[in-house]
Amino acid sequence: MIQEEEKLWKRGYRVVVGLDEAGRGPLAGPVIASAVFIPKKDFFLLKKNEFVRDSKDLTPKKRKEVFEVLIKSVKWGTGIVSKKTIDRINIFQATRLAMKKAIKDFEKKNKLSADFVILDGIMRIDVEPKQKAIIKADKKVLSCSAASIIAKVTRDEIMIKYDKKYPLYNFKKHKGYGTKEHVRKLKKHGRCPIHRKSFKYA
Repeated sequence: MIQEEEKLWKRGYRVVVGLDEAGRGPLAGPVIASAVFIPKKDFFLLKKNEFVRDSKDLTPKKRKEVFEVLIKSVKWGTGIVSKKTIDRINIFQATRLAMKKAIKDFEKKNKLSADFVILDGIMRIDVEPKQKAIIKADKKVLSCSAASIIAKVTRDEIMIKYDKKYPLYNFKKHKGYGTKEHVRKLKKHGRCPIHRKSFKYA
């Protein structure tokens, strides 16, 4: 990994926060962002841990294991935007909103003010700290990799809870993504309250 955090520390930034999201593509459920700051004392330990990487590169079991380590090792916050808001303002704006909420949650929870934010992708968000968007930051920037894991596991657990409420769709398996099984069940049963009306599935 090319560690952007180390470069920014050398430039005088103290609280460098990585952001990533989970849930832009699914047909159902919320979009969730996570904001992560890794203190220097833990940064170099986690840097050596080969399992802190883009959440998509980990198995669900390993992702959960790393999640449990991260939530005790890093300072983090989350932002959740519901399917209702996604339908109202579109998924791009909803993702930006989730990231903004994640920063606010991080600052409130940890009583810290971010002074630089690294985002995965190409978008910018309306926050005070300086920011830099990096394509595939979840693979290149340690704090963004950690954020991707926390966001993904948090969202998966929400979808597993929804599965109990709406068992016809098997949300615990596909987490709302447009798999063949999910689309088949949608066509059979129609949408449930957490399906995004602004997303097409046929």
